[in-house]
Amino acid sequence: MDTIGEFLTRIRNAGLAKHDKVDIPSSNMREGIAQILQETGYIRSYKVAKDSKQGIMRVYLKYDEKGKPAISNLERVSRPSRRIYVKADKIRAVRSGFGMDIMSTNKGIMSSETAKNEKVGGELLCRVW
Repeated sequence: MDTIGEFLTRIRNAGLAKHDKVDIPSSNMREGIAQILQETGYIRSYKVAKDSKQGIMRVYLKYDEKGKPAISNLERVSRPSRRIYVKADKIRAVRSGFGMDIMSTNKGIMSSETAKNEKVGGELLCRVW
């Protein structure tokens, strides 16, 4: 089962349904992706509540004045059946700079712009715009 794909689908569906928040089972990878989304302004914030199992992450979605979600599209790039890796010098801009890629590198989860500046490559997890 693709846990990152499930995480992205829950956020995408909650945005389309105009929900203020969405609850998702937590993991370190999901927390890293949520941190990048918060830093770049695609979500308002997120909180992690620990429980006896793996914990629950509550993601607060962000909308503009007209009620349109800040995330217009969120897609999984590297899947469990087909991993996509990108070298540091091959990282490209998403939608002419209006979007971003989120990557898993040996220095942790980071946006493609940060990975390019630090000259590290890695697995291309998802694309956001």
